[in-house]
Amino acid sequence: MLCRLGGRWLRPLPALQLGVRVPPLAPTSTGGIKHSALPAWAVASVSAVGSGGPGSWYEALATSAPVQGAEEVLLGVHTATGLPWWACIGLTTVALRGAVTLPLAAYQHYILAKVENLQPEIKNIARHLNQEIAIRANQLKWSKRAARLTYLKNMRRLVSELYVRDNCHPFKATVLVWIQFPMWIFMSIALRNFSTGATHSEGFSVQEQLANDGILWFRDLTALDSTWILPISVGVINLLIVEIFALQKTGMSRFQTYITYFVRAVSVLMIPVAATVSSSIVLYWLCSSFMGLSQNLLLRSPRFRRLCRIPLTKSDSDTPYKDLFAAFYAKFISRT
Repeated sequence: MLCRLGGRWLRPLPALQLGVRVPPLAPTSTGGIKHSALPAWAVASVSAVGSGGPGSWYEALATSAPVQGAEEVLLGVHTATGLPWWACIGLTTVALRGAVTLPLAAYQHYILAKVENLQPEIKNIARHLNQEIAIRANQLKWSKRAARLTYLKNMRRLVSELYVRDNCHPFKATVLVWIQFPMWIFMSIALRNFSTGATHSEGFSVQEQLANDGILWFRDLTALDSTWILPISVGVINLLIVEIFALQKTGMSRFQTYITYFVRAVSVLMIPVAATVSSSIVLYWLCSSFMGLSQNLLLRSPRFRRLCRIPLTKSDSDTPYKDLFAAFYAKFISRT
C-alpha cells in the first residue's frame, strides 16, 4: 500500500506493516542514519503504552480523532505551502490563533466589560437589599445567620437576573480556556507523534523531514534544544503575559492574587519541562505564547476594542500602552 507525502509516493516499511515497531531513524548530514535525538524515555514511552499498561490512556489520546485532525492540519499546511517544517509550525500556530483564539478572546473581553459595567448596579442592589433584610430581620426576630442566608439567597437571584438581562454570565468568559487549552494539547501531541515517528500517518518520513527542517541553532526539530534558548524564551514570554495581566488589575482579590502566583510558578516550571521535549514542540509553544502576548496587547488597543464592539468601561484608558509601560517601570525598574 502506497501513501503520498509532499508530491511523492512512499511505501510503508515491512516491519511497520507487520505491526512491529521500528526505532525511528533520521538521516545525518553525511547521508547515514542515526537513532532519534530524543532521550530514550521519550521514544520508549510511546511503544510501552500499547500493551494496556499504565500509559494506555496516552496511547488512546495520541491516536484520538482530535490529535489525528491536528496532524492532518499540519500536513496540509506543509503540503500546500511547501515551506520547511519550522515555518509550517509557526504559520499554523499564527493561523489557529488568529482564526480561533483571537475572536474568542475578544468575546471574553466583551463579556467581562459588560460584567464590569454592571458592578455599580450590583452594589446599589446589595445596599438596598441589605437594608430591607435588616428591617425584616428586626421585625421577625431573625437570627444573624438566618438574615445572612436570606440576604445571600436573594442577592444571588438578583445578580443572576442581571446577567440574564444583559446576556453576560461570567461563565461565558471561560469559553476561551475550554477551546484554547485542548487545542494546545492536541497540537503538542501531534508534533510529538511526528517527532518520535509514532504517528499512524506518514510518520516515518515526516520524522526524517523534521530532523532536517529546523533553523538557526535548532536544525533538528526532533532533538532537544541543548542551548535552552527556546525553553527559556517560552518561560519569559509566559511570565510577561502574567505580569501584563497583573499590572492592569488594581486591588486584586486574595483569590486573584493566589491565581497570579500559581500561573507565575507554572510559567517558570514550563522551562525545565520544555527542555525535555523535542524542539518542534517547544517551537510551537514559543509561537503560541508569542501570539498570546501579541493578542493581549492588541486587546488593550481602544481602536481594536471599538472594532470588536467591546463596551467602554470605567477602567479603560485612552493611552493603555503608555500606562502599561509606566506601571512596568514603576514596579520593576524604579525599585532597583
